[in-house]
Amino acid sequence: METYNFFDPVDVHFGPGQLKNLHTFDLPGKKAMIVTSNGKSTITNGSLATTKSELDKAGVEYAVFNKVSANPLKETVEEGAQFACDNNCDFVIALGGGSVMDAAKNMAMLAPQDTNDLWDFVFTEHGKGQVPQKPSLPWVAITTSAGTGSEVDTVGVVTNTKTDEKIGVGGFPDMWAKFAIVDPELMTTVPPKFTAYQGFDALFHSLEGYIANTHNIMGDMVERAAIENIGRYLPRAIKDGNNMEARAGMAFANTMSGYSMVVSSCTSEHSMEHAMSAYHTQLPHGAGLIMISVAYFQYWINRGIEPDRFVDMAKFLGKTDATKPQDFIVALKDLQKACGVDNLKMSDYGIQKDEARKFAKNAMTAMGMLFKADPAEMSEDDCTKIYKEAYK
Repeated sequence: METYNFFDPVDVHFGPGQLKNLHTFDLPGKKAMIVTSNGKSTITNGSLATTKSELDKAGVEYAVFNKVSANPLKETVEEGAQFACDNNCDFVIALGGGSVMDAAKNMAMLAPQDTNDLWDFVFTEHGKGQVPQKPSLPWVAITTSAGTGSEVDTVGVVTNTKTDEKIGVGGFPDMWAKFAIVDPELMTTVPPKFTAYQGFDALFHSLEGYIANTHNIMGDMVERAAIENIGRYLPRAIKDGNNMEARAGMAFANTMSGYSMVVSSCTSEHSMEHAMSAYHTQLPHGAGLIMISVAYFQYWINRGIEPDRFVDMAKFLGKTDATKPQDFIVALKDLQKACGVDNLKMSDYGIQKDEARKFAKNAMTAMGMLFKADPAEMSEDDCTKIYKEAYK
C-alpha cells in the first residue's frame, strides 16, 4: 500500500532513569489508581516504590490495585474499574508489562460508565457492541517489560473465561495514554524466560505487520527497526539482564512494534495464539506465539506469498546473505535457538493435538478481524493444519 494513516498522540519519555522524572510531568489528576500485576515484579525492580515516591513529590494521592494476571480477565478489569470508583481515583497509572497496560486502559474506560460489564463494549456475538457514553479516565503507561507496545495503542487484550474469548477490547478514540514512560532500567529484573517470551511477542507484531495486507511505507520503517533491534539485542538481554544497551534496544523495539499495530496490523497468528490461551490461560502469550510461529510463516512461504518480504525479514534478523524466502525460516529458528525457546511444547501446558479444530474455530470467530489483515485468505482447514504441524 502506498498510502497510510498514522495518528498516535502518546507523549513517550524514553530512556534509562525516566521514571525518576515522573513528578515533573503533567499528571492528569489528583488521585491515581496504580495498577500492577498479581506478582512481585514491581516490588523487586523497585518501580512501585519509585512511582509512589514520585507521586508524593508531585502531591498526588494514590491507591494500588495489584490483581492483574498474565492473561488479564474480564472480572479483574471490572473489579479494577469499581476499585477506581470506590477510591475516588481520577486517573489510572499502569505500572507493568503488556497485561497490566491492557487491563488498565480498559479499567480507565469502564470506570465512568453506567455499567460495570466490560462485554457491553465488545463487538462479538457475546458482546453488546455498545460505545461508551462517558469519557474514559485519563491513564498513564509505565512499561516494565519489552513485549507488547501497549503503551502506544488503545486496545487491550482481555479474556472472558465464560465465553472462551480472548480478544482485543477498547479501541475507542479517548483511550490513548496521556503519556508513556519507557525506561529500560525497569526491565533488568525480568527473568530470561520471560524476556524471551516478551521479546518474541514484539517481534511477531512487526513480522506480521510486514506481511499484512495493510503494510505500508510507514509501517515498513518501524517494523524494520523493531525486527533489526530484536535480532541484535534479544539474545544479549536474555544472557545478561543488566546489559543496559541490550535492554534499551529491546525497549525501543517494543515501542516500534506498538506503532506497527497502529499504522498496520497484526495478522491471524495473533488470533491463533489468543485461541490457545483462551482455553489454557496459564500459557504465556509470547510462548504460544513461538510454538506456532515456524509452521505459521512456513504456511505463507509454501503458498508463495510475499516472497521478497520474507527475504527482507531474514536480512533484518541478521541473515545478510538471504536470497530466498526459506532463509527467513532459518533465521527465525536460529534466533529461537539463541534465545533458548526452540523446543517449547504445547503439551507442557496441557494442550492436546485434537484441540486444533476447536482453536481454529475460536480464532476465526473471536478474533476474525485479524484474518482480514492476512496477505491472502486462510481457511479453517488451513488454520487447523498449522496447529497440528506446530504441535509437540
